[in-house]
Amino acid sequence: RRSTGAISPKHALMEARSVLCAALILASCLSQARTFPEDMRILAFGDSLTSGVGGSGTNYPEQLSMWLRVEVINAGGNGETSEDGLRRLSPALRKWQPHLLILCLGLNDAANGIDPEQTRRNLIEMLQIAREHQVPSLVLALPAHASAVADPLYASAAKAGKASIDDFSMVSVLSNPALKAGLVHANREGYKQLALSLAERLRETWPLLEARRHP
Repeated sequence: RRSTGAISPKHALMEARSVLCAALILASCLSQARTFPEDMRILAFGDSLTSGVGGSGTNYPEQLSMWLRVEVINAGGNGETSEDGLRRLSPALRKWQPHLLILCLGLNDAANGIDPEQTRRNLIEMLQIAREHQVPSLVLALPAHASAVADPLYASAAKAGKASIDDFSMVSVLSNPALKAGLVHANREGYKQLALSLAERLRETWPLLEARRHP
């Protein structure tokens, strides 16, 4: 039987739904892209969990940049403690002048037996330095020792330093053996999952964080 070239109502409806679905996805992507300023710059500041050890060339700052379509500076220093971070934060803020600081330190404090209270004080001081530079901060919490929940010192430091906290993204990755490389670092997939979770968190909280830049 020769085809007339006509499109059946059923196929037309399916095609219309496909076009609508694609349009909604595109609109959603564009809306998310407009969430942040065009010149947005995020400073991801931390230790080897930030630099990307274990990721086989992948790290969460580069993945976060891809998801948010903004500039994300990888300022991770391998082996650094919170005291090391405290010494280099001010120069980094002056150099990069970010819109947002993501702070993740403490892994090597625990490994070197540093008093958790000292770690907390160092984190608070770094958050205060960021505030002096009018840079809002988001603290990435690490899991408590041998636990799948966030170490409470991070929530305490964030509250004292008037910062926001993400007590899920890093904790969920480091608590999942399938997302880890060795004992303490994420693997390639882990850093990707971390960035995706963090991107969703930032899309939700950016209006509040931005407001802190202009008190």
